Amino acid sequence: MSEWLVLVLAMAAACVVVVIITFLRERSVSEDEDPSETPDVIEYMTMWIGVVYAIVLGLAIAGVWEARSAAQDHVQAEAQALHEISERVRVYPADERDHVRADVQAYVSQVVDVEWKTMADHEKLTQRGTDLLERIRADVTDYQPKTDFQAQAYQPLVDQVTAVDSARNARSDSTGATMPSVVWFGLLAGAVITIGMVFALQIRRTTRELILAGLFSALIAFLLFLIWDFDAPYSRGITASAQPFLNLFPHLKD
Repeated sequence: MSEWLVLVLAMAAACVVVVIITFLRERSVSEDEDPSETPDVIEYMTMWIGVVYAIVLGLAIAGVWEARSAAQDHVQAEAQALHEISERVRVYPADERDHVRADVQAYVSQVVDVEWKTMADHEKLTQRGTDLLERIRADVTDYQPKTDFQAQAYQPLVDQVTAVDSARNARSDSTGATMPSVVWFGLLAGAVITIGMVFALQIRRTTRELILAGLFSALIAFLLFLIWDFDAPYSRGITASAQPFLNLFPHLKD
């Protein structure tokens, strides 16, 4: 099922639940109840509950968005370091240069064609990708420079391999969900309480009030979906992209 279809169904369900509860509550109230006489303390509590929950939602959205941006930065750093290796190795002899570049191309192809889907489906990297990175490391570190020019390029190449490894580890750490379970409990419980306070204000079955209550519930459902969608940077709808690899290694698009 499409994630956007899930979003639409969740928002519609939130609206339907609010309307159903409103109708059931309207039938159960006594005839002498006056909806206009809501105690001031309830209005005050409702206002502050809404404010506090809005702050919590804002912080949660900012947190998952920052995690997604960081995940994209890891991809960019990894792709850039691999590109630097492929370019800087030009000072090596032709056989060594072609061997390193071939291993870099194999690693990038593995990441884009295989590993990205594995991250999305299983939230982990592939052993094949790890092995290919070790092969690149061996290609770079095991070579013995034969000229001063090659010796000057050797250490920067080693540093770029380290940068690839660091970015790959960071990408591995970002494959899973970033929000702890206790935070999700607080977000869902807060949603129930916040929407529940609508009924504490004695909502009636007027068209205006039902529409506003439905829109309010749908908005909270949308924000919770947005947090959930950003929560796994490589696995859900609005994900970090492998585009940096494709930009720096354009032959992979063919």
